[in-house]
Amino acid sequence: MHEDTLVQYSVDRAIARIALDSPRNRNALSTAMVRQLTDALTKAADDDGVRAVELTHTGTTFCAGADLSEASQGGMASSTQRVMALLRSIVALRKPVVGSIDGHVRAGGLGLVGACDIVLAGPASTFAFTEVRLGLAPAMISLTTLPRMDPRAASRYYLTGETFDAPTAARIGLITAAVEDIDAGTMAVLDALRAASPQGLRETKPLLTPAILAGFDDRADDLAELSARLFGSAEAAEGMAAFLAKRRPAWATE
Repeated sequence: MHEDTLVQYSVDRAIARIALDSPRNRNALSTAMVRQLTDALTKAADDDGVRAVELTHTGTTFCAGADLSEASQGGMASSTQRVMALLRSIVALRKPVVGSIDGHVRAGGLGLVGACDIVLAGPASTFAFTEVRLGLAPAMISLTTLPRMDPRAASRYYLTGETFDAPTAARIGLITAAVEDIDAGTMAVLDALRAASPQGLRETKPLLTPAILAGFDDRADDLAELSARLFGSAEAAEGMAAFLAKRRPAWATE
């Protein structure tokens, strides 16, 4: 059966542009989305003419995190392993990855943000670690977001699930900068990378990533197992059902 194209891929002047393109489900990390995004990153890695990657999106949401319609059907063990491998591949890619966001980012989508080397967000951007409101925990994405964020801010936003804007995301270290014009801001960064030596970029990025990669090596399996276990729990089942039905979960108090 033909699989819908959920990820756009193009190359312009040494920059591979990878765009999440499944607005019908808010660019959620479905099995197909993760597979196609992984394939696109591999394509960029293998192309000697590509020196950097732009990771962006169509629609009003960058990424809503896990596809809850899939997750509610169970069997998350293999899915969590695939998402973990995807996040690690972004960090380990020997080419800079620039996140260009002007939309909403939730839960697992923040893992993609943390994995990027440089992230710009426009005025339409909002962010939230919503896992706690679904009976889950930001387990896997802690590997890419905790090393970026101010610890006090991480405690607040991990534990409350509150929504915050792009200037706040920049202030707490989750993104590089909040910009008024996402297109102009992104182009300035990409042009700076075009002026850089491919060898220089290739040898400089690994200087920035060893601590994050060490976290993957030490904790990835345990955190993927934790995530899968939580997705299979009764509280998470109620949280996901409530979210899909647009109602309050039974365990939420006034």
